This record gives sequence, C-alpha cells and structure tokens, in this order.
Amino acid sequence: MNTATEPETIGELIADCAHIPSELRVERLAGERLPLPRAARPWTVDDACHAQVADLDAYV
Repeated sequence: MNTATEPETIGELIADCAHIPSELRVERLAGERLPLPRAARPWTVDDACHAQVADLDAYV
C-alpha cells in the first residue's frame, strides 16, 4: 500500500529528499557519464489529430 503524499511545505520536501538513495544523488553521478537523451520522433499531424482542432475557432 502506497501512503506517500505530496509535500505541502518546503520542510516536508527537504525531508523527502533526504530519503533519496545515495546512488541517485547528483553528487554521486557527477563523476559518471550520464547517457545521452534519445532523439524525439518526428511530429506529424494525421486526420484524427486535425479533426480534434478543426472547429477550435468556434470555442474560442
């Protein structure tokens, strides 16, 4: 059961961050080479996408 909630104060956020495992912390990763991000797939507009915004001016 997951009982985690979003922090409501900066103090709660700091306390939550203190529980991050050391292998995931930036200081630990600074000396290691991080993988490069993958290239995004080209964006295309198909008929279904176009149909969603075809009458957009009527709503604005």
